[in-house]
Amino acid sequence: HRAATGRFFDEPGEFMNTSYKEIVAQDRRLAMLRFLAEDSDYKINASVMQQALEQLGHSVSREAIRADFDFLAEIGLIEVETYFDGKVQVAKITGRGLDVAAGRAVVTGVKRPRPE
Repeated sequence: HRAATGRFFDEPGEFMNTSYKEIVAQDRRLAMLRFLAEDSDYKINASVMQQALEQLGHSVSREAIRADFDFLAEIGLIEVETYFDGKVQVAKITGRGLDVAAGRAVVTGVKRPRPE
């Protein structure tokens, strides 16, 4: 059966089979939110974010970072500012993004953190 989210279930309400690519993307987006939440002014540019993600095993292109910034901005978890004719993007986490990073809110497309 195909759920409204586009994911497949073996039986209604049972095991959810998410593609490897989507699992990695969800984990990467959670990591982005956590980095932003830990930053003193809650802002990180795409270049620094790319380097930080590499430390966690997420070696992705700048284009992928920008796509994730766009995704997270569309669902209200971050705000993105652009500088130098769009060459530099800076992400800032929102209150809702802080809630998702801490596990207080759950959204489709971002991994839910484990309890500490």
